Amino acid sequence: MTRTEFDWDNLRYFLAVARSGRLTAAARGLGQDHTTVSRRIAALETAFGSPLFERQPQGYRLTKAGMQLMAFAESIERTTIRAAKELSGAAATIAGSVRVGAPDGFGGSFLGPRLGRIVERHPDLQVELIAMPRIFSLSKREADIAIGLACPKEGRLYARKLTDYRLQLYAAPSYLAAHGTPSSAAELHQHRLIGYADEYIFSPELDYLPLISAGLKARIRSSNLIAQLNATAAGAGICVLPCFMAAANPELVRVLPEQVSLTRTFWLITHADLHDVAWVKAAGDIIAEMVQAERGLFMPG
Repeated sequence: MTRTEFDWDNLRYFLAVARSGRLTAAARGLGQDHTTVSRRIAALETAFGSPLFERQPQGYRLTKAGMQLMAFAESIERTTIRAAKELSGAAATIAGSVRVGAPDGFGGSFLGPRLGRIVERHPDLQVELIAMPRIFSLSKREADIAIGLACPKEGRLYARKLTDYRLQLYAAPSYLAAHGTPSSAAELHQHRLIGYADEYIFSPELDYLPLISAGLKARIRSSNLIAQLNATAAGAGICVLPCFMAAANPELVRVLPEQVSLTRTFWLITHADLHDVAWVKAAGDIIAEMVQAERGLFMPG
């Protein structure tokens, strides 16, 4: 193989496919179309004279040659990141691209409206927000910064506490006028509860209802917290909502406020390889500053 046959940039595409196992997922993460990703992988395979993936119905699986290349590619990636750390440490300008993965409630309701503050502070920084109800894998580079509900116990990860946040029961006045206001947690069994579909409770911290009353089940279910909020505001039922989200809907009424109050925690998590990269650190610091400046929104009263 000659130098002209090998394009170093193709390794980015290889790593994305190897980590996601799917061409389309890799393309989304890279901001490219799937044909470009496919062409880049084909170019690598031609350069190495060996297939790097087995194409299977369930996705792309590394061949023996692919696994060998994976080790080299990750080593190159770590070296590149290390170089970025050292070089960016002396740079006056914060520039680069940072991807933030966050739960849909925090990402959509709090972080989304405030993203502009990050690029106002650092005009050469590009910020991408992935707000989805899921856990993001930092080792697979699904995000540079992840907002999580639990402090990670293993892996090469750094975590710092952003804030505690309170959740309470809420309902629209129209629902309470039609169905009455429960006077105890036991009476909630006679009401329409809105909550998560069981298979989409991506973290045990979100399994609220059994903590309020044994056997309590949601009759209206969604994978998405913003959808739950909108259903509640429309009068569909009673829902456990973060106070920082409900605050944007002042017409909502707190239900059993003295009896039902839950506290959870948001953590800001980065991978060890990126923890000290200037633009990642800058974005994380600003997110932490914004949360602390509005802590009363997360823990009212």
